[in-house]
Amino acid sequence: MKVLVIGGGAREHALCRSLSLDPDVTALYCAPGNAGIAEVAELHPVDALDGDAVARLAAELGAELVVVGPEAPLVAGVADSVRAAGIPCFGPSREAAELEGSKAFAKDVMAGANVPTARSYVCTTPAEIDAALDAFGAPYVVKDDGLAAGKGVVVTDDVEEARAHALACDRVVIEEFLDGPEVSLFAITDGTTVVPLQPAQDFKRALDDDEGPNTGGMGAYSPLPWADPKLVDEVMDSVLQPTVDELRRRGTPFSGLLYAGLAITSRGVRVIEFNARFGDPETQVVLARLKTPLAGVLLASANGTLDILPPLKWRDDAAVTVVIASHNYPGTPRTGDPIEGLADVAAKDAPHAFVLHAGTRQDGDAVLSAGGRVLSVTATGKDLSQARERAYTALGRIRLDGAQHRTDIALKAAGV
Repeated sequence: MKVLVIGGGAREHALCRSLSLDPDVTALYCAPGNAGIAEVAELHPVDALDGDAVARLAAELGAELVVVGPEAPLVAGVADSVRAAGIPCFGPSREAAELEGSKAFAKDVMAGANVPTARSYVCTTPAEIDAALDAFGAPYVVKDDGLAAGKGVVVTDDVEEARAHALACDRVVIEEFLDGPEVSLFAITDGTTVVPLQPAQDFKRALDDDEGPNTGGMGAYSPLPWADPKLVDEVMDSVLQPTVDELRRRGTPFSGLLYAGLAITSRGVRVIEFNARFGDPETQVVLARLKTPLAGVLLASANGTLDILPPLKWRDDAAVTVVIASHNYPGTPRTGDPIEGLADVAAKDAPHAFVLHAGTRQDGDAVLSAGGRVLSVTATGKDLSQARERAYTALGRIRLDGAQHRTDIALKAAGV
């Protein structure tokens, strides 16, 4: 099978790494990719938001499966263009991707599917914003209705900060605060059958102890030793299957990766939000634990044959990933700095630890930073403690001027 992956972040590097290890994949392409992905896939330039351009590239390459990684191309309808060209595509249609593209749409779907979530108001005027903030009180949860690369949510005790964020958005969802630990659960679906993956937990705040501003994610781990063993079954029954059934009932079937961001509250599981694609950085740890070859699973989703897929197989290993971010992230990040030590990790830490590139570019023989989140240092081990130790050992070999990372990824879960 010839596979084309669309995107250029650490999520896409994780996907390309897994696909490169799949014996059924005879050729692997990525557009536009990054410096790390270039080691496992052939890179091609493309405007990832231009569905016709992506479809043309897929046809030129003879791709038999296209995997759309990021949310923006999905919301722009790129998967529709690829399917219209007769090429199987992993990723939801533009209409179904509104589950991530609009928080208000997602709330409406959850109401129709009777999925447990936070009470909320959709606001478009200052008066509506003030009334919603007053109704819920602190801590205030304010979400930009549209795509914001994981940074459109403000959770704060400061009503003026909450109000300022709300007023800066065209339309916002203001909702009650959900207590309890958060879990990310991915499921692959073809619009009817739903196949859950292993749960993970990510770390959204920039600094240790969950301090600092929200980010796209600073690290993740899997499995979750503290979670109820029945959690996945419960979320399948109460969240994932009902949501897929509701979207199909509405005439907008969802095929691809359905990502449920969950809060395990004192009143039970509640959905914080849905995403329409693999999460970053959770994908890095979930795929590190998946034993079943990836390409066949993604193709079954694209072709509507998940019901005949054998059960997924998982490694017993734990996995931890730690994000190295640029100076000043999540503000305007500094880019163009050289990254050193990547060869040391490959020589000394493989196969248990490896580096997935996010915001990088090749400049002659040098690899330079080219984004806010630059690298995801990922490791596996017999338990979270060993995986954590290996990840931070590998991270210590990497040098990037002004870089920042959290030191407490999986610390509590590992019982350290």
